[in-house]
Amino acid sequence: MKLKFNPGLDYQQDAIESTLAIFEGLSTQGDGYTQLGIANSLELNPDKLLANIQQIQTRNFIEKSTDLFCFADLYPFPNFSIEMETGTGKTYVYLRSIFELHKQKGLRKFIIVVPSVAIREGVLSSLSIMKEHFKSLYDSVPFDYYDYNSKDLSKVRQFATANTLQILIINIQAFQRDAGDVENYNNLSPEEIKKLSVIHREQDRMNGVKPIEFIQDVRPVLIIDEPQSVDNTDKAKRAINHLKPLFALRYSA
Repeated sequence: MKLKFNPGLDYQQDAIESTLAIFEGLSTQGDGYTQLGIANSLELNPDKLLANIQQIQTRNFIEKSTDLFCFADLYPFPNFSIEMETGTGKTYVYLRSIFELHKQKGLRKFIIVVPSVAIREGVLSSLSIMKEHFKSLYDSVPFDYYDYNSKDLSKVRQFATANTLQILIINIQAFQRDAGDVENYNNLSPEEIKKLSVIHREQDRMNGVKPIEFIQDVRPVLIIDEPQSVDNTDKAKRAINHLKPLFALRYSA
């Protein structure tokens, strides 16, 4: 049995188009090549972003934001919330938004942060089932998707260096234990470093580079699935800050 997906549901299209409208009028900056890979290079003009958001809010009868950042927020990068009703296809909407952002803005590197292993497996399953659907919608655009696995760090290098659309799924528990507690990794003793998770340790097979540094270098776009469960503590927010994203899209239902 082959599943068919309807790409034209009005409420899903509204969510996707509103997300793309946030970045209307913004252009890429440079070619994206960095020391460790190929980065997202969208130029984020704060004034333009805020003006775009206010226009979207006006159209949807939402109270206007007065600032791009919340007071005393721990995040130094922009966060945008997309709230949907339960059962309206949240996962499909953010996956379609990834492909649209790649098509329209040239963004290549996306990390989906989920609250649990079960949801991570659900997202991987959705991508597997919808793979041909997305290829049919986007002219067979090449893309890769995979979950973060500390036993297969080649995927982290691939995520950073590939010139195609890359989607990495990771559950918050995989990297928050260290990143949420450590303020400055340069101050750690050799014994403390040995106790860190693999993602925060220098790897010989990566020429002495930490896996997290490959991710940081390419300025990924974060998709936060169920933020009320992902980054609801200061520790989790500090961990997410270690990813050094370009911006985050927060999807809740």
